[in-house]
Amino acid sequence: MSELDQTSVNTIRFLAVDSVEKAKSGHPGLPLGAAPMAYVLWDRYLRHNPADPKWPNRDRFVLSAGHGSALLYALLHLTGYDLPLEQLKQFRQWGSETPGHPEYGHTPGVEATTGPLGQGFAMGVGLAIAERHLGAVYNTDDAPLIDHYTYAIVSDGDLMEGVASEAASLAGHLGLGKLIYLYDDNHVSLEGPTSWTFTEDVGRRFQAYGWHVLHVEDGNDLDAIDRAIREARDERQRPSLLRIRTHLGYGSPVQDTREAHGEPLGPANLRATKERLGWPLDPPFLIPDEVREHLGAARRRGAAWQAEWETTRERLRSRDPDRVRRFEEQWAGRLPAGWSDALPTFRPADGAVATRDASQKVLTILGPRLPALLGGAADLSPSTKTLLPGFPDYEPGEAIGRNFHFGVREHAMVGALNGLALHGGLIPYGGTFLVFSDYARGSIRLAALQQTHAIFVFTHDSIGMGEDGPTHQPVEHLLSLRAIPGLTVFRPADANESVVAWRLALERTGPSALVFTRQKVPVLDPDRYPIATGSLRGGYILQEAPGGRPAVVLVATGSEVALALEAQERLGAQGVAARVVSLPSWRVFDEQSPDYRAGVLPPGIPVVSIEAGVTLGWERYTGSSGRAIGIDHFGASAPGPVLQREFGFTADHVIEVVRSVLATPVAAEAR
Repeated sequence: MSELDQTSVNTIRFLAVDSVEKAKSGHPGLPLGAAPMAYVLWDRYLRHNPADPKWPNRDRFVLSAGHGSALLYALLHLTGYDLPLEQLKQFRQWGSETPGHPEYGHTPGVEATTGPLGQGFAMGVGLAIAERHLGAVYNTDDAPLIDHYTYAIVSDGDLMEGVASEAASLAGHLGLGKLIYLYDDNHVSLEGPTSWTFTEDVGRRFQAYGWHVLHVEDGNDLDAIDRAIREARDERQRPSLLRIRTHLGYGSPVQDTREAHGEPLGPANLRATKERLGWPLDPPFLIPDEVREHLGAARRRGAAWQAEWETTRERLRSRDPDRVRRFEEQWAGRLPAGWSDALPTFRPADGAVATRDASQKVLTILGPRLPALLGGAADLSPSTKTLLPGFPDYEPGEAIGRNFHFGVREHAMVGALNGLALHGGLIPYGGTFLVFSDYARGSIRLAALQQTHAIFVFTHDSIGMGEDGPTHQPVEHLLSLRAIPGLTVFRPADANESVVAWRLALERTGPSALVFTRQKVPVLDPDRYPIATGSLRGGYILQEAPGGRPAVVLVATGSEVALALEAQERLGAQGVAARVVSLPSWRVFDEQSPDYRAGVLPPGIPVVSIEAGVTLGWERYTGSSGRAIGIDHFGASAPGPVLQREFGFTADHVIEVVRSVLATPVAAEAR
């Protein structure tokens, strides 16, 4: 190790530690221990251009152990990203670009939002899948447009999380040879030594997953780390885990203890650490000139790498302009002209259609028209109807494939979808039963936080699925998903609303959850009802009350919209004028103007909602004068129609509730 190397490593260490100390908050232990491996990777191997953090062919680096964010910010600043030193001094402060955990889209050069352990691990798998697929589609032997590595620093805590185990198994099966994870093996977690809880042989576990496992016994041995990374890069058939033995809080009086993990060192310990590692006590945030020049060379190297790539692209354009045009269009996220022209229209004469089947017909049409669209299911594609007919599977030897078999790995599937979306150039989707969205909730939440353009297809959406019983019948899940900021949830009423749901999910930014039925539901007549235009607004008047003066508004979603129409007809025969509103997406409806929303749900008119889920949340639309018809308990095992009758999803019960609402003094006064 040269003197410049050692000075560079210590500069990274103490920029991070000084950031934590100034903030009086953060995690100094990981930067002190992992700085050597990060330095070797960023200085000798990582191909990136700090002047253009979105260069398509850059290597991806994910700090899965996101609590060590100060390490990443030090690297970004030193290598020339637009992250001034002042921002490091504002670590974890209001309005800064250096939040407590890395946030995608907030800090230049951050590839993924991490912190919840295991999530970065799973997203890295998605990034590597995306690289391999796009390379198979667009590269030629002498003109690779997408040809890069995906790296991550992962921790003991990452490897304990179930999502990482799922993702590791998937990555090993797929043979993602350009995926390289540096494991910060420091033997300490937040509570104490990992010997309390984590005594498995990690190396053998990953070998069993199909990974290439290497060991570096001394995490300060830069040459050994260098050799391990080089060997991992040469292994193209298996992902690599580099198990690097480090020391949490290296050099500090609290080295190898839990105290080094998640709290500032404090003035006395900071002074002792700097003295032990031969670093000046003052000033804080010291960057020697030779280190700034050395690590700042990343900008020159990055500019040269990107210029070389652009030359390659133009050479390919000269002989295959259509290939480059398609790549650039896909990379820019533009949907091809006319992509939606052939979307189907369903007619009542065709008979009732399960909305999951309507979704499959949409995918069948979109597959050839949207090359960016790819996805599959967590071992449920025959039930979720989420394959692209006519396209090959993505397999270890078939990277061009667009159909994915994620296995029974819901959490890893959604984590990988986030990585696929973050990579760029792709619109990924994945399916499972709505009740199993719970298994993937951590990744769904991060999709919303990052605003990844990922689409989650959830089928078997209610008690209507029947005999499988309460373990498989979602009750609270619609509310749970709607509660996530930034996630757009659609529960379409029929096949035609399902078409619109897919269209909106593809056109909007950010993630969407499409919630479909297993059971068949009536097809609403598109010539009679304003489905095509109304669904685009999230909620709309499906059928007006007789005479246009409603005494009550029936609001429903999904399979319960047909029930609302039946109840409306019977109420009309009894002299009660009811309006029926279909509300497939709360979020899209709430984005509309106040005047539009008031036109659909007029103030002063009582509202009765009908949805086969918990009633909590519907008060935002029903108010104090209305009622919510739902199911605030678990389901049961019986045929779907029996459950709907027994749990009150009948026209008789809706009419009973409406009459009760209209009989209240508040409703009577409103009328």
